Amino acid sequence: MSHASELARAVEACLFASEEAMTREQISAHLGDADVKDALIELQELYKDRGIILVERGKRWQFQTAPDLAHLLRREKEQVRRLSRAATEVLAIIAYHEPVSRAEIEAIRGVQTSSGTLDVLMEAGWVRAAGRREVPGRPVIYATTPEFLVHFGLETRKDLPGLAELKAAGLLDPVDDAYDDMVAQKEEQLAAEQAAEDEAAEELEKEAAEFGELDADEIEALETPEENA
Repeated sequence: MSHASELARAVEACLFASEEAMTREQISAHLGDADVKDALIELQELYKDRGIILVERGKRWQFQTAPDLAHLLRREKEQVRRLSRAATEVLAIIAYHEPVSRAEIEAIRGVQTSSGTLDVLMEAGWVRAAGRREVPGRPVIYATTPEFLVHFGLETRKDLPGLAELKAAGLLDPVDDAYDDMVAQKEEQLAAEQAAEDEAAEELEKEAAEFGELDADEIEALETPEENA
């Protein structure tokens, strides 16, 4: 292993001391705002053939065991986190379409989504609330986390497998289309309700106009029930 530059050594120490993966900006802040881009590339090259390697996952850097040696450190008894089919579908929709609201998830799946399903994904650390969509009701929108990328060994969401193929097969409809369909249906419903209200208002105006054309005797006859003979 060749000698690393002083800055690369400082970056190396910083990453080893950290309990969590770090962004380039966080590393730089620890080192007096130094430009660490080249130092990270240098370390990545230095460690590429060793037992641990330097990787970037979701714009966060960390050392991890080389993939071909991972089996040596794996415990015999592993705790496997199994997701329900619903949770798996919701996670896939969020990963491919983020940021996405619960209503949009339901529009794509075609079924109602339990709040518990989203809670499971958030407790796993794979999904987070990413703000609110600026539409009536301001629904919460969801996105994946850096931990999601790390767990599934992805550098960015661009590495998600089979997106083009799934879209070509019609298995992943764009959220925008689903959302536009929902908005269109809501607008049609509101338009129908408004038309009914307008029609009722026109009838009332018509009756009021006819009432106004009657003379005093005719109005009194309408308002006073005829006495029995």
